[in-house]
Formats: sequence, C-alpha cells, structure tokens
Amino acid sequence: MELTAKQLEIKLGKKEIVKNVSIHVKTGQFVGLIGPNGCGKSTLLKSIYKSLPPQKGTVFLNEMDILKTSEKKVSQRLGVVGQFNEMHFDLTVHQMVMLGRTPHKKLLESDKQEDVAIVEDALKRTNLLDYQYSSYLSLSGGEKQRVILARTIAQQPQFMILDEPTNHLDIRYQLEILTCVKDLKIGVLAALHDLEIAAHYCDYLYAIKDGEVYTHGRPDQVLTPEVIESLYQVKCQTYINPVTNGLGFAYGI
Repeated sequence: MELTAKQLEIKLGKKEIVKNVSIHVKTGQFVGLIGPNGCGKSTLLKSIYKSLPPQKGTVFLNEMDILKTSEKKVSQRLGVVGQFNEMHFDLTVHQMVMLGRTPHKKLLESDKQEDVAIVEDALKRTNLLDYQYSSYLSLSGGEKQRVILARTIAQQPQFMILDEPTNHLDIRYQLEILTCVKDLKIGVLAALHDLEIAAHYCDYLYAIKDGEVYTHGRPDQVLTPEVIESLYQVKCQTYINPVTNGLGFAYGI
C-alpha cells in the first residue's frame, strides 16, 4: 500500500499555505513530516485525508484517487489520528473503539462477532482492556489518545496518518502510542514535533519550511545542524543518544 501526493497547493483565503508539495510513502514505511509551527504540516495532512480540499494536486492510495473517492471508502483503507479529540457527549471506551468499525458496515447494521473480536484486539494492542467499560471523558489526555488510536486500529486501515498526535502528551504516552503504531507494520505518514522521536521512529523524513519541501531523506541525512538551524532558527549539535543509540540533539540560541 503506497501513498502518493503530487504537487499539492493549498490556500486559506488568499494565503498560500502549501506550495507544490509532493510526498511518497512506501508500503510498511514510517515517514515523518518535521518543521516549525505554521510551516504547513497539518494543513498538508488535512488535504491528504480529505479534510481540506487542495486547489491543485492529486493524492493516491495505490490506485484509489482519495480526493475523488467517498469518505466511507477512503476510511476502509486509511485511518487518521489527530492531536485533539474532545467530545461533548460521553461513551464508554469500548463504544468509542467500536466506532472504528463504522466504515465497514451498512447503515444501522448491528455489531457482529467479527467486529467484537477486532475491537478486543485493538484494545489489547493499546493496553486498554481494563478501561473498556470506563467513561471516555473521565480519562487522562494520554489515555484518550490511546482510545483514539485503538478506534483507528479497529478500522483495520492499510495506511495511517498521524497529525501531531503526541504533542500535548508526556514522554511515556508518546512512546507507547508511536511504538504501537510502528508495530502495526503498515504505511504511516506522521507530522512530528520532537526531533529525537522523529529520528527514532521514522524511516524517512520530509522537512517542511514555509509550505514547501525544504529537504528530504533518511533521518541522519535530514537532521543535520545546518538543516535544523535553517528550519527552527536555533543552533544545534547532534550526538548519539546512549539510551536509544539514535540521534540526540543539544540546542542553543
């Protein structure tokens, strides 16, 4: 399952937010988008998953033209986890996760045993079995985000988009969520804020600056002091993190 976005251009009002951006994610690859706040990462992702139509460009998931395909059919193959998931009504955790089966059902179709088994597997993967009868609104931010991830897993997507899903979470929940996603071994496109996390989890990175692809490549090719200074206007030195054996970063202004 491969995702290909070509020459996307997105305007909000008269302002051009995304400028001629092309992205390619191969089957089983974990690809990250990095860049400063306001550079266009989330806007780009919203366009790819049909939340915000682009003015120009195409998005394909294998042979499926996402921009011209119904939301239900897209949701059968593409799952999305965002950064904010507030609700004004309450459900149990089990009910929330069962909503992930909606794209695979006919209108008013009841839950089947297969749906129950798929939801149970999603709850196990996200360590939520003990919470399944709890109120969703009673959970902490990190627990809520795991519920949203479980709901997305229950969709059984062949590809997943993560729109900065861990920015407001502590490090434990960040690692739990991204490790769970990585273990799915499906194609993933994720906007990420933390560069050490991006270096640890991503196979490939696109650096976005002012709505354009500034550079792309393996994390060790992209996450250089020169690129980081250009993107974030901070001085940076890289080193090998002794805990992860991956890239670490020391910053200064």
